[in-house]
Amino acid sequence: MTRLTAEFWVHAYLARLRFQDIPAYVVAHGDDTAGAVLVKLSTLDGQAVAFQRSFDLMSGERKWVELSSGPEGHVDQAIQRQRGFDPDLWVIEVEDRQGRHLLGEEGLE
Repeated sequence: MTRLTAEFWVHAYLARLRFQDIPAYVVAHGDDTAGAVLVKLSTLDGQAVAFQRSFDLMSGERKWVELSSGPEGHVDQAIQRQRGFDPDLWVIEVEDRQGRHLLGEEGLE
């Protein structure tokens, strides 16, 4: 199965968020072709959640899992650690008081 480039997926994700009037920003631009993507959801109340894609060995599917959650500073530190391991990492920040990130929608998994 052909995989989308990281850059293509990021642009599609940002467009989908814009259609729902959910602000989102590229905080770190990773490798255009094969960079991994982290999504940070800030609920604008000092709390945040960071999601990363994971490969499920049992089903063979890729799914979004929580990397870190809690005070926004704590989540930012977890993201910085990941960037230290992987300089090709994309980081997208989503800001939504309702906690919407759309990662579970069809086409974004």
